[in-house]
Amino acid sequence: MEVEDVVLSVRGLVVRFGSFAAVDGIDFDVRKGEIFGFLGPNGAGKTTTIRTITTIQRPSEGKVFIDGHDTSVDYLEARKLIGIAQQHISLDKDLTVRQNIKQHALLHKIPKSEMESRIAEAAELLELDEFMDHKVQNLSGGWKRKASIVCAIVHRPSILLLDEPTAGLDTRSRHMLWDLVRELNSRGTTIFLTTHYIEEAESLCDRVAIMNHGRIVAIGNTDELRDRIGRVAVEHTTHSNRTEVSYFPDREGARGYAATLGDEYYNIRRTTLEDVFLELTGESRGKLS
Repeated sequence: MEVEDVVLSVRGLVVRFGSFAAVDGIDFDVRKGEIFGFLGPNGAGKTTTIRTITTIQRPSEGKVFIDGHDTSVDYLEARKLIGIAQQHISLDKDLTVRQNIKQHALLHKIPKSEMESRIAEAAELLELDEFMDHKVQNLSGGWKRKASIVCAIVHRPSILLLDEPTAGLDTRSRHMLWDLVRELNSRGTTIFLTTHYIEEAESLCDRVAIMNHGRIVAIGNTDELRDRIGRVAVEHTTHSNRTEVSYFPDREGARGYAATLGDEYYNIRRTTLEDVFLELTGESRGKLS
């Protein structure tokens, strides 16, 4: 991969708190123009990694580069290249959407001659026009998230970090945000996405990294990750009423195994990203957080 094709590069990153390594020597790149998913159970080290990428946390070892800028040396320039929409919305609820966006534009020192056109461009893209003069406190959860994303992209960052962008939203608002992410990406925005919704990562992301116990345990596109455990799953219910899943490289192997199950109920299906996540992190089914 050419250096100019990489927006975010993490090399040998270690973050220790005392003797505990929250991040234990990880390497990955985020390519220009892709949606990159970052998954892992609670305590895996995702939050510490994100805090280090955004220069809030200093690394114990290793390097983070944003568009070639070393964040430990040139952190002020690196910060200008990052847009962040946090899970916990950090907008001023007593101000209007327009006033919040202007605050962020001023924070990023956008020239006054460009400010109005930048705000109008971002608002039109996210279809926020009719809400621009509404106070944030009067918006629904989904529209608050949209407003926070406008604030995060008004300075045209090289990479947009979306931390749990649909957490707590209803199904309709989640799909609205999915459409927005796709639209931003289609216009060239590189997106780094953390989520606890596995189907969200499978639907949106070009590549996914799975983190566990401070380390990257897998990285690749969905098909590459499925190949780690087998592309076909046999899910069956045992006589003791337990659900077990076995994985195979193809349907022929899956059918051969299913034939040995006797009168147990079974289902042969395509392996999902959720299967990969559960197998590689040792999480229990239904407990993805």
